[in-house]
Amino acid sequence: MIKSVRGTRDLLPPETALWNFVESAVRDVFRAYNFQEIRTPIFEETALFARSVGEETDIVAKEMYTWEDRGRAASEKGQSLTLRPEATAGIVRAYIEHKLGDRGLNKLYCIGPMFRRERPQKGRYRQFYQIDAEVIGPPSAGSESPARDAEILEMLATLLDRLGITDWDLELNSVGCANDRAAFNEALRKALEPVVGRMCVDCQRRAVTNPLRVFDCKVPEDQPIIEKLPRISQFLDEPCRQHFEKVQAIVQAVGVPFTLNDRLVRGLDYYTRTAFEFTHGALGAQNAILGGGRYDGLSESLGGPAAPGIGFAIGEDRLVMSLKESAEGVVRKPDVYIAPLGAGTNPEAARLARELRHHDLVVELGDESFRLKKSFEVATKAGAKYILIVGENEVKADAFALKNLATGEQVSVPRADLPRQIGQN
Repeated sequence: MIKSVRGTRDLLPPETALWNFVESAVRDVFRAYNFQEIRTPIFEETALFARSVGEETDIVAKEMYTWEDRGRAASEKGQSLTLRPEATAGIVRAYIEHKLGDRGLNKLYCIGPMFRRERPQKGRYRQFYQIDAEVIGPPSAGSESPARDAEILEMLATLLDRLGITDWDLELNSVGCANDRAAFNEALRKALEPVVGRMCVDCQRRAVTNPLRVFDCKVPEDQPIIEKLPRISQFLDEPCRQHFEKVQAIVQAVGVPFTLNDRLVRGLDYYTRTAFEFTHGALGAQNAILGGGRYDGLSESLGGPAAPGIGFAIGEDRLVMSLKESAEGVVRKPDVYIAPLGAGTNPEAARLARELRHHDLVVELGDESFRLKKSFEVATKAGAKYILIVGENEVKADAFALKNLATGEQVSVPRADLPRQIGQN
């Protein structure tokens, strides 16, 4: 038997109702903040991710699904393509390609699958789903403003509250500008030299290629060493320091609680200045629901115009996981199960089902071959609130037996009154 590939899975009902609930809430909140949807291809040129995410990141070095697309002729060299491991690079590529900066400030979001070849674990898959949003535009449109950072953070707090996730924590940091990071990386290299031999293999590699990535380490034994390393907050220049202070002031003004964490870095090379994570205790040690930050130089690094931006990605798989306890209330079960009783009653039952569905009722339809006992069993298993019996006598009277499966109460209801009677509770 062929099964789904390791690291992927099928999303099945009733869980898909929870996914639809999340995505509907996301779209409603984003609409209120004037974000508009963008849909980019799920694969791009490999160079896009190597140049934006960073060649020394774990994503590019170890996790991307990359292949050489065959040329039209046998002698023609193929193009290197990669399934998207994240969404921001593709959105910025679209921003540059379609000259979206001519519109001024762009507030964009997308929802869809991403792909990384990493070890599957709780809430993490090789095909996973992200909800991504970006604010990007020319400096003249105010894209550099700390108000943009604060608005993103306030919007995310609103979204999590809307979803019923009330015990979240927001952590903030600034990773500075390129010059700040260069000085910080040099200080990290020197601080790591005498201790890196006692750290994990990944940290030993990162200490050489990209010391900032050491802060991504989750190995418990490495944490005491990491705790004593220099902090980025010691290396911020005055413009970056002021920008971060203004972000904090606005976030405080709108009443969103946060804590400062100067060990917080984002795992991709394009981040500058504000970095943030929302965490939730229900997810265990790997407790980040979402994260993001500012990326003021990304457009230029991809050959585009100056276009400061800030964005975030929500791991939808992990977000849904944190909501599973409330999933029962999200799934809409049938309001009524229609039970045709006797030969020739299927057409009338189908007509009734059509009428009731026009009143936004969820209707499950049985079959005239079922005995009444089986219809009750099927209706109960489906979680229907009512069962509506459609027999020869009911059709003649144009009034139908309606039974509440929870209370056992049964009444005869005229056809015209059925929508109100079924939908009243």
